[in-house]
Amino acid sequence: MKAIYLDCFAGISGNMLLGAFLQAGLPEDYLTGELQKVLPSGEFSIEVTDVSKNGIRAKYVQVLVEGGPAEFHAEVPVSHAHEHKHEHDHDHDHEHSHEHGHEHGHHHGEHHHAHRTMATIREMIETSTLGENVKKNSLAIFEELAKAEGKVHGVAPDEVHFHEVGATDSIADIVGTAIALDYFGVEKVFVSRVNTGSGFVECAHGTMMVPAPATAELLAGFPFYHAADEKEMTTPTGAAVLRALATFAENLPGDFQPEQITYGAGTWGLSIPNVLRMYLGDYQGREAQRLYILETNIDDMNPQDYGYVYERLLEAGALDVWTTPIFMKKNRPAATLSVLVGEAEKEPCADIVFSETTSIGLRVVPVGERIEAARRTAMVATDYGEVSCKISAYKGHIVSVSAEYEDCRRLAKEKDVPLKKVRADAIAELRRRLGE
Repeated sequence: MKAIYLDCFAGISGNMLLGAFLQAGLPEDYLTGELQKVLPSGEFSIEVTDVSKNGIRAKYVQVLVEGGPAEFHAEVPVSHAHEHKHEHDHDHDHEHSHEHGHEHGHHHGEHHHAHRTMATIREMIETSTLGENVKKNSLAIFEELAKAEGKVHGVAPDEVHFHEVGATDSIADIVGTAIALDYFGVEKVFVSRVNTGSGFVECAHGTMMVPAPATAELLAGFPFYHAADEKEMTTPTGAAVLRALATFAENLPGDFQPEQITYGAGTWGLSIPNVLRMYLGDYQGREAQRLYILETNIDDMNPQDYGYVYERLLEAGALDVWTTPIFMKKNRPAATLSVLVGEAEKEPCADIVFSETTSIGLRVVPVGERIEAARRTAMVATDYGEVSCKISAYKGHIVSVSAEYEDCRRLAKEKDVPLKKVRADAIAELRRRLGE
């Protein structure tokens, strides 16, 4: 499966993560186009520059907010305010170009955006035309952020007013991260120990310690430390990404095969390289799992019922279901129903076989070993709409690509074009992205 490893020796923020993805090959115009599905095109623009941090070449990302300030402090009750109302809001040296929009140096007079609650942000994402994977990961990150902010300020998560974290640039950082994960087909996120920085920062509630309260909540359970400069190196948005999606790994996992190493830059010039290092590659690791084949011979069942039985078994978590034509005693035509399951799915699937078929007995055959190709999914854009595609790789080489039948079928009907045309276009676009 495709995976990333985030080396957070200088912390992590939303724009640092976007910078690493852009250096990995995420097209700028693709990112902007996808973001316009949830944010009006006139509300933001993205500026990407190549920078050097202590001699390391990195991508630096700014989301420039148009038509109003990116924060909503003046309009939000203090009890609902995020803790990062820095005194140096418009200082270009602001740490990591924090995803709250302070650093951009654009003062927009007295115009204000309406503040956004978690409920508002959820509606924006859910009603957008973003892909389902992008929606799911975007909401997962925001939900973790809302829970942390709600706990710190004593309000329900849905009532949290994101006057800064909910600003345009931060929505772009979070949704942009989800877009990038989907573009590269990333299914697994690993993270190192996290450098939070240290010291104090001036906030809406006064002087606040580093890590800030919401960041500390989000990093609970992750090993973190303080090193180098007295700066805030890990922001709430960066921490929320880790909380929602990442698994800790002290070092690069042994079954991780890096394809490229990229760097996303923060703003400050520090005594250490102010970059997030990202390894992008294939992870071949598999958690040990006992597998079984449930098997039964059936000669007296209506063949029309097999389709329904397949659906029930797959919904219950069966890894695969198939039938094999056989002949039984007295040369009667019959079928062997086979169901591949894990330990947890063995009993529920057996219940379905007994309740939905005419079988009165099952053979349980342990599977000693299963060799798998690494699999991942990616959404590709065609002239007819988005299609989910599957990519399989073995020993680091792509061995198969396919387009999701149901997506192709739906688009073929909607656009009144041959299904094979939709499928061919989707696979051609996918191969183009893979560089084949």
